[in-house]
Amino acid sequence: MTDQLERLANGVLWPGFFGTTAPEWLRRELRDGLAGVVYFAQNVGDGVAALSAEIVEANPDALIGVDEEGGSVTRLESAGGSTLPGAAQLGALDDVTATARTGAELARRLRAAGANVALGPVADVNTDPRNPVIGVRSFGSDPALVARHVIAQVDGIQDGAVAACIKHFPGHGDTHLDSHHALPVIELDVEEYERVHLAPFRAAIDAGVDTIMTAHIVVPAWGEEPATLNPRVLGMLRDWGFEGVIITDALDMAAIRETVGIGGGAAQALAAGADLLCIGNPTNPGEAALPDQDERDFRAARDGIVAAIRDGSLPRERVEQAAARVSALARSLRTAAAALSHESAPAFDALEIVRRALRVDGTPPTASLLSVVDARRRSTLAVDSAAGYVSEVLAAGGHRMRLDVARSTVDEQDRALDEAVAAEGTTVILVDRPDADAAQRALVENAARRDPQAVVVNVGLAVQRALPLPTIEVGAASRLGAAAARERLVGAAV
Repeated sequence: MTDQLERLANGVLWPGFFGTTAPEWLRRELRDGLAGVVYFAQNVGDGVAALSAEIVEANPDALIGVDEEGGSVTRLESAGGSTLPGAAQLGALDDVTATARTGAELARRLRAAGANVALGPVADVNTDPRNPVIGVRSFGSDPALVARHVIAQVDGIQDGAVAACIKHFPGHGDTHLDSHHALPVIELDVEEYERVHLAPFRAAIDAGVDTIMTAHIVVPAWGEEPATLNPRVLGMLRDWGFEGVIITDALDMAAIRETVGIGGGAAQALAAGADLLCIGNPTNPGEAALPDQDERDFRAARDGIVAAIRDGSLPRERVEQAAARVSALARSLRTAAAALSHESAPAFDALEIVRRALRVDGTPPTASLLSVVDARRRSTLAVDSAAGYVSEVLAAGGHRMRLDVARSTVDEQDRALDEAVAAEGTTVILVDRPDADAAQRALVENAARRDPQAVVVNVGLAVQRALPLPTIEVGAASRLGAAAARERLVGAAV
């Protein structure tokens, strides 16, 4: 009986793992019905297509997901930065054809890697400028704009035989906490929540989205449990007619791991109505990660499900229903891939889309060399905010310095600015939260006093309070965004 229950539980589990080849424990579980895997940066290298083939050999119906959004969030291009437009850039441009074509290109890249589920687009309406985890991952703060671009990108992705996964239901846009590290509580009036934050999800369901990811957030008006574990919240999706797969956000995030635990979270999420349980990235604990953290986390989730079935707190029929939905999605994707046209796709110029999305406040100087002070916030588990490739592309061999304004003293900041001004080239202050982070704004003001010819490149949300220097609004911490900003300043992209 235990073996039968473990195999049943395998059909709803979606783990991450270490390495660029499939470990033996993973191949064994795939052969025993594991639903598939999720790729993170540590899994992606030159041989990612071969890795996918290895996984599909073990389970031909494996769902292979990638947290690939374009812009600030990439796994396939984590080493060098995304070369796809991001959501905020597409929202600023507000050209749904460009958004659909970006989705089609994203699907093409996932298929080339052997993957078949895109964990995107973000359907959150980012209404809190302090939001540390969504921000430019959202198409914007207007629900109608977000809805039309979510639909366009879902269409582009799913026309390419890849499942789209809109996230993070019921909306992670009005919080200033990161659910990777805490459990956000959103105290909004229900009418406002429904009008603003639910609208893009309902629109995507009407448009036929394949999967939806839950959020680890609490909306007290709907109960004390986080949405991932809340049957009332997940029940809304079924009430609206959604018959696809409900996927959890990662169960290793603090909002779940440090409250009910991975095993308890897995069982409670299934009982609440989730179908596919994303276990998470085993590298997230950092130096505390054990050599077998991937297998440990997987077993914790599976053991929690089996124990809950055995003690009656999780009906076996609910797990069978979830596994059937997951299996049906896998079969439909295999059919769609077989029927996919092999005609050449229209030419896709990602840089041109990002060029059109750039916004410039003031008159930046014409430069030949750039001297960059990178004052962006530190990276999070979701977004590699401080990735060095952004400043590297922007500086292109010129002076560049990383400056953590949250930890450095005023004297240290003064010295960094003096070095940048003294170096050859136009001084560039690279920021990502100048409205929400007083230290970033203070640095810009200090730079303006030292060098009135300096310029700001902002890769975060567009500023609402004007800065004292000309500002290029990029809208993504990406290789492509940095190239477009450099081109605007020196007349040539790298």
